[in-house]
Amino acid sequence: MKIAIIGAGHIGSAIVTCLAQGHLYNEKDIIVSNPNIDKLERLQEHFPAIHITTDNQQAISEAEVIVLAINPWKVDEVLSPLRFSRTQILVSLVSGVCISHLAHLTEAEMPIFRAVPNMAITERSSLTLIASRGTDKEYQQLIKQIFEEGGKCLFLQEEQLDTTSALTSSGIAFALKYMQAVMQAGIELGIPGKDAMQMAAYSMEGATELILNHNTHPLLEIEKVTTPGGTTIKGLNELEHKGFTSSIIQAIKSSATTLIDKEEEDVKIFQ
Repeated sequence: MKIAIIGAGHIGSAIVTCLAQGHLYNEKDIIVSNPNIDKLERLQEHFPAIHITTDNQQAISEAEVIVLAINPWKVDEVLSPLRFSRTQILVSLVSGVCISHLAHLTEAEMPIFRAVPNMAITERSSLTLIASRGTDKEYQQLIKQIFEEGGKCLFLQEEQLDTTSALTSSGIAFALKYMQAVMQAGIELGIPGKDAMQMAAYSMEGATELILNHNTHPLLEIEKVTTPGGTTIKGLNELEHKGFTSSIIQAIKSSATTLIDKEEEDVKIFQ
């Protein structure tokens, strides 16, 4: 079974890395297309057996699954000239472009999925959100297997994708921003940058493991490390005094609203 990835940017390359290092596909069964041959050749340096091309039609001609990993404003330009088969499966990673829009462009009555992974997919640590409309269970199972190469999967209704992706996809950036702030504090306190980065990263990993392994609530774990008059409660109170929680909530809502507005506009056109 061959898979084609259209787009070799950050997320497209991350998908290639995930699949090439996984168990479902051999490198020789992965086809990557992109107009920039330099990007393709750099990718092939890491995975010599993958097939690369600047011709999208050539890329999809032998593929059973086609993954679209391009910018939203390029969707019409890229998909319109292509000729698909109804036996192929299209998986779009493009934000804000609805399934109805994709179906209009493909004209093949093919199974269409939307998926929202994050960059942690290269580390097998992504939670990929997936949506489809009226697709058979066997197709859903196949797409699940593909993205489980890079972590966990969660199937949702399409209208839920935009709000939830603000937590999982944009959420990675928010978590990294927190890590950067911890590093900066450590450096200001005289800790070497590399050491501060490791301290911040392992603290975040430890917090994550506590929640995922014990299925507990963050507040319960916070209470375990706060003592009356202690250093942690003073730091937590300072965070709240500066609006930490409300800032995170507003950041996620802002990201979600932007995606929702884009998709609502797209849906109106293709209803």
